Order: sequence, then C-alpha cells, then structure tokens
Amino acid sequence: MSSKMKWVLGYMATAMMMVALLATAREVAANPPQAATAEVKIDNFSFGPATLTVAPGTTVTWINRDDIPHTVVSTDDPKMFKSKVLDTDEKFSFTFTKAGTYPYFCSIHPKMTATVVVK
Repeated sequence: MSSKMKWVLGYMATAMMMVALLATAREVAANPPQAATAEVKIDNFSFGPATLTVAPGTTVTWINRDDIPHTVVSTDDPKMFKSKVLDTDEKFSFTFTKAGTYPYFCSIHPKMTATVVVK
C-alpha cells in the first residue's frame, strides 16, 4: 500500500470518528441526563416508604397528603435538613449528595420516623 493511500485512509478514519463524536454530542445535548428524583408520601401519620434507598445526587421530595400538618426533620445534629410545617399537599425537597443512612422524623409527631439510605 502506498504512503498516499495510507494517508487517505487515515484521513477518512479520522473524519468518520469526528462525525460519530458530533452525532453523539448532539444526542446528549438533545437528551440531557435527568437528575434522579424520589418521592415520599406523608399520610395517616406515616412516611411512605419507611425506608427509601437512593443513589447519591438524588433529590427526595416529601408530599404531605395528610389532613394535618407535618414536618420532615433529620435526626443528626446539626440538622442536615429541616422542613417548615407542611400543610396538606405542600412539598419539601432535599438533595442527598453523600452515601450514608439518614434517619428523620416529624417534629410535631415524633413517633413518625423513617430513613433515607444513600448508596
């Protein structure tokens, strides 16, 4: 094979790789990765699910579906997260960035407890 032919083939291979990279970049731009989300329902004096397992970077949203107010408060000190008092259909969100186990409770009804596990 002549050196000119090798150069042409090398040039074509490089051009094809560039086209493939551009197509991939366009696809990613058109379909950006979605942030992970999860939901906890507050109803009948309980958090559901009682234990939620998520990946780091997940935003968890608690929604009060009960007829009375509740809060979402971490048990650690200082508090990692603490919602305001949530009336019916109000929401509170928190993004978990580090692996770990995060117990929480309702400060109005302290027997309401649950846990978020991040791994």
